[in-house]
Amino acid sequence: MKPTTYYLIHGISEMRNLVIVFVMILTIVGPSIVIAVLGFASIRALGRNPSATPKVLPAMIIALVFAEAVAIIALLVLFHIFGTTE
Repeated sequence: MKPTTYYLIHGISEMRNLVIVFVMILTIVGPSIVIAVLGFASIRALGRNPSATPKVLPAMIIALVFAEAVAIIALLVLFHIFGTTE
């Protein structure tokens, strides 16, 4: 006798759905935390030394771009891995 598999959405098992949701939450929360910490640190640095704006601003923008790039790549990998049908 074959074991019964329970499906939530169109043939996708419950465990697979939980993994997808967990990884999506990580790919959203991780870069969000990085952006928040980076913004806090840069505003704090500019508050202490406003003349350092030409040095702080480009570094902050580059770090923000990398944080967003990591999030986008993680979501693309997630969609690639879990986008296949069973």
